[in-house]
Amino acid sequence: MPKLLQLDSSPLENSISRELTREFVKSWKAAHPDGTAIYRDLAANPPKPLDAAWIASSYTPEDARAPEQKAIIASSEELIAELEQADEYVVGVAMHNFSIPSVLKLWIDQVVRKGRTFSYSANGPQGLLSGKKATILVASGGVYQAGTPAEGMNFIEPYLKAILGFIGVTDVKFVSAGGASQLNAGKVDRETFLKPVLEHVRTLAA
Repeated sequence: MPKLLQLDSSPLENSISRELTREFVKSWKAAHPDGTAIYRDLAANPPKPLDAAWIASSYTPEDARAPEQKAIIASSEELIAELEQADEYVVGVAMHNFSIPSVLKLWIDQVVRKGRTFSYSANGPQGLLSGKKATILVASGGVYQAGTPAEGMNFIEPYLKAILGFIGVTDVKFVSAGGASQLNAGKVDRETFLKPVLEHVRTLAA
């Protein structure tokens, strides 16, 4: 039975990135009627920042962890378990200052863990989540796609591609809904703006 993990990081319920993830999941479920979707709203329930106690707990061997250390990293274990269980990930990302929302960075810090999602070998780091694939749905006020004048200001794609690859997820696709500022300016209506993006999303989810 296939499983999909849906992550939303925008704080706005009516955000474009959330609409894109909802459409992806709808199409994915239609294509996988026996599948299960796991939902994680990072904006509504942001992961905790790392602190000294978390770091000490995560680097303590599992069989040597005190009960309080296990409690400290329990949330990290839960988030990693979702990644392990799912075959595919879809992540809604609203560009914040040319990069990812802070809640998504907090999630990354919780799940990129030595011995859990990556390890070190004689050949260097090795991702432990191989065989998975991810679709990243990005909404931005400006246009930052490859080939545009502002593409060098897009730090979302290279960063997430590197992070996911580090933990073993190398099949990563990006869909961009760039230029959303046109909606606020009244230059285009939402349906017209989203139509080609939603069509692309449906194709990837099927």
